[in-house]
Amino acid sequence: MTSSRRFPVPLSVLDRSLVRAGEHPGQALRDTVLFAQQAEKLGYLRFWVSEHHAVPGIAGSAPSVLAAAVASATSRIRVGTGGVMLPNHQPLVVAEQFGVLESLFPGRIDMGLGRSVGFTDGVRKALRVGKDAAEGFSAQISELLDYFEGTGPVHARPAEGLHVPPFVLAVGSGAAVAAEHGLPLVIGAARDESRTREAVETYRRTFRPYGGAGRAGERPQGVARSPYVVVAVNAAVAASREEAELLQVPEAWSSAVSRTRGTFAPLLPASEVLSRTMSAKERAAFEEARQAQLRGTAAEVTDALAALAGRTGADEVLLTLNTHEPADRLDSYRRLAEAAGLPAGPG
Repeated sequence: MTSSRRFPVPLSVLDRSLVRAGEHPGQALRDTVLFAQQAEKLGYLRFWVSEHHAVPGIAGSAPSVLAAAVASATSRIRVGTGGVMLPNHQPLVVAEQFGVLESLFPGRIDMGLGRSVGFTDGVRKALRVGKDAAEGFSAQISELLDYFEGTGPVHARPAEGLHVPPFVLAVGSGAAVAAEHGLPLVIGAARDESRTREAVETYRRTFRPYGGAGRAGERPQGVARSPYVVVAVNAAVAASREEAELLQVPEAWSSAVSRTRGTFAPLLPASEVLSRTMSAKERAAFEEARQAQLRGTAAEVTDALAALAGRTGADEVLLTLNTHEPADRLDSYRRLAEAAGLPAGPG
């Protein structure tokens, strides 16, 4: 039954195209496209994809390419990146890519930008970037946005003059960069929520609408004339809290493997994870990963998300969940959409 109440802020989706054990990465990408179609029908505002390189358990390595596939398979939901890791790319190329996306799917493309570089020395070497590449993130954003304005060193076709909303991921100094450039902020809900609230408060206090940084005018594609905060959270919904907790076990284990062995493992069934004999280090990482997750029945999670939005001052909530069975993930998002009163589409 659909709820008669509306959630206080928009709800959106982030999918990282995680690979399931025994599955070809291509299937994970096809699942992402299908999931985007389902999220659109459920009434979510945005569907974002991410960028990871040389990770066995993650197929999402080329977000602008995957965003094109998602946008072509949907018709209403906004499509974007959470995000393109700008230090790995030349700003001109990113501008061109998003100019193409916006030209093909006008009014539906978001440009989420992050500052992370490759996880290992080998990946960074292959990407031709060093550990310190992220230090130039602010300057890269300025150059990127200049191409859309037509004030860059060359004319970026077809990006010039287009309106593609940019968002900044709060990794490292990302929040300060977002405030400096007057752009929306995307920040994860930390286990210690006080850290999230502190970062958001600092962002809002130091936010400078474009024009306050020494240039005349306002970026035509900047959506944040005032601070705009998107809080990202891992959330699972099921008929009971215990069932919801099981949905998050596969991703929590892959995260624990990443922290203890240095590589993000493909998703295993929850039963297989829980039957494993974990080392003390693995157990600690596994439990730590689970602490950052939100879970429960539809009513419990909806209330918890609304409370989180209220405490952090979020203008939007970005949801992520990766289960071993795609049907379980869809059921979780469906239950939440109904409880939140999202405007379901046809089909």
